[in-house]
Amino acid sequence: QVHLVESGGGFVQPGGSLTLSCTGSGSVLRDNPVGWFRQRSGGIQRELVAFINLGDATNYSNSVKGRFTISRDNAENMVYLQMTSLKPEDTAVYYCYVPLSPYWGQGIQVNVSS
Repeated sequence: QVHLVESGGGFVQPGGSLTLSCTGSGSVLRDNPVGWFRQRSGGIQRELVAFINLGDATNYSNSVKGRFTISRDNAENMVYLQMTSLKPEDTAVYYCYVPLSPYWGQGIQVNVSS
């Protein structure tokens, strides 16, 4: 069974930075495209904010473009989401996602508030 685990969330002031990490069982992160979704409190749908394919090409939602960076470390089987210039509207639960099956992490809370 595949497991994805996010870490690195927490509280940060507006304008601050956080880096989320996703680790996965086996080689799931190294061998598949990976995305980061988020779901705001009270939100119905999860929003795809960043995606990295097997060739390491990346895509971002307009809401985070220029502020967030997704990357992978194949040697460590990790995927990261570096978040800068954080805004209160970035507050959400963030999920690591692999489209195979698909697989989801349990989610991690990010709170941006003064």
